[in-house]
Amino acid sequence: MESTGELWNVVDVEATCWDGQPPPGAVSEIIEIGLTVVDPAAGKRVGRHRILVRPARSTVSPFCTRLTGLTPAEVDTGLTFAEACRLLAAEHRAGSRPWASWGDYDRNQFIRQCRATGTAYPFGRRHTNAKLVFTEANGLRKRPGMAEALRLAGLPLEGRHHRGEDDAWNIAALVLDLSARGAWR
Repeated sequence: MESTGELWNVVDVEATCWDGQPPPGAVSEIIEIGLTVVDPAAGKRVGRHRILVRPARSTVSPFCTRLTGLTPAEVDTGLTFAEACRLLAAEHRAGSRPWASWGDYDRNQFIRQCRATGTAYPFGRRHTNAKLVFTEANGLRKRPGMAEALRLAGLPLEGRHHRGEDDAWNIAALVLDLSARGAWR
């Protein structure tokens, strides 16, 4: 993602999760998509979005609610996964904008869920693993979590950790910091 005057999307997802193994027949499914639009030329975050996604093959466990704050009733008001992917493509230009996530989990979760549901993958090929870029730019041996990376960069953690909308906002701050230092690629 080089600065070419275009906007970038920074994405973070939350998915159904359990303290231990999932119940029989349940699979991890995206329940929240956080998306922050970044204008690298201006060096700022210009859009903050949240898409709730209704799970089809699992439910939000008490563990997941404690971790994310998302309740079963809240995610039940969300879009289907296919609708959420269409929204990403139509309203957020996900197929044409470069995008980043913290690690490869988010990209891989989309790939898995798109394959499992027969949904068109909403993103283009220009994905950057921001965790890897941060690790290399800072000469670290171990890849830090997002909260630790914020601490190392001297940036505040804004909002609730493990909430897609807030995590995307915080990851975008790290992306912009890396870009300002000439370390973004």
